[in-house]
Amino acid sequence: MKTIILKKIAFAFVLALLCSCSEEVEQIPLESNSIAPQQVTNIKVENLPGKARLTYTLPKDQDLLYIKANYTLPTGREMEVKSSYYSNAMLLEGFTGNDDINVDVVAVNRSEVESDPVSITVNPLPSPIFDVYNSLDVGEAFGGIYINAENPERMDLAILVLNKNEDGDYVASPNSIYTSTNDIKSRIRGLDTIAKDFAFTIRDRWLNYTDTLERTITPLFEEAIPKSNYGDLRLPNDAPGHNSTPKSGMWDNDILNWPRCYLTQGNFLEDTHITSFDIGKLTKLSRIVIWDYPEYYNGGREYYYNVCMKEFEIYGSAELEPTGDLDKWTLLGSYEQVKPSGLPYGQSTSEDFEAANSGFSWDIDPNAEPVRYIRIHMIDNWAGTYSMGISELQVYGNSNF
Repeated sequence: MKTIILKKIAFAFVLALLCSCSEEVEQIPLESNSIAPQQVTNIKVENLPGKARLTYTLPKDQDLLYIKANYTLPTGREMEVKSSYYSNAMLLEGFTGNDDINVDVVAVNRSEVESDPVSITVNPLPSPIFDVYNSLDVGEAFGGIYINAENPERMDLAILVLNKNEDGDYVASPNSIYTSTNDIKSRIRGLDTIAKDFAFTIRDRWLNYTDTLERTITPLFEEAIPKSNYGDLRLPNDAPGHNSTPKSGMWDNDILNWPRCYLTQGNFLEDTHITSFDIGKLTKLSRIVIWDYPEYYNGGREYYYNVCMKEFEIYGSAELEPTGDLDKWTLLGSYEQVKPSGLPYGQSTSEDFEAANSGFSWDIDPNAEPVRYIRIHMIDNWAGTYSMGISELQVYGNSNF
């Protein structure tokens, strides 16, 4: 027994010694060739918006590993880009544009020995953030402000919303927008109906900024119409509901759990696929927020999928029209749900999930007359089938118009 214990102690000592030795060994390349590789040649520059694409001829060294470019942005940030020896091109990013930027390009071998640098100059075109800034449209919305902009390059960017602090200086608001979608349509809600100074600027992921747009905006009044007043309404051409999901699931304050949602029957194949409800009082509507039902998919929850509405219309009426004939109802708006990322069906990003999980806010025609009864007419869902699914909804407007 004593011998076994001594052997274990000896083994532990040797293991500890080996570990301590390995920590002291300097990490060095597997190969050792102190001869610098040849330089990159025939470098061509294609100046693009906010970036530059380099193409070149690789040196013929057998142990070439990669090509490296180093440059400094006008902000002072030092940049390094590497490209494998399998490629003869690289993309340099992070520029605001219209500036001559010096770039050093070197070849590196497997011993991490660099060639002499080749110095070139790039002069990228203006960054796409300036086009986003020029398209920026802001103004008053019900309960807040709207921020619209076009981002055709789908850049990762932030629209910083600035408010004045106690000293009168603009500071970034937590309501700033972070997105890469091409068609930016954002709303900031929960603001009082008093005039307030705002400023807006665009920032990219390399901390480049545009100019600042300043506006004084007065949000429009709205209130959340109490869900306690909502009620079921069934008209002759409404789609029948799923047996497990009562229509009250659309206003029970639960957006995730089955069966606390509302689904229509998938075997209802009529041309009009409609659900109707009563909001309890005559109201000048401003918007309706709809939370889709997040389907179980690939071990998680997925929006923009299966019975989630993709294209639909909202109708309203001040008086109950019992036949269900849509020609006798007022069209309040036509809508199409767009996935922020633009990814194909069944694929999504965290931005997609967050947008849907927050609920989609569908603005009502501001010229529409007050209504009490509402109908949602689904034209198409994400699966291209007939059933529709809604987890929750909230109606906003002014009942004291």
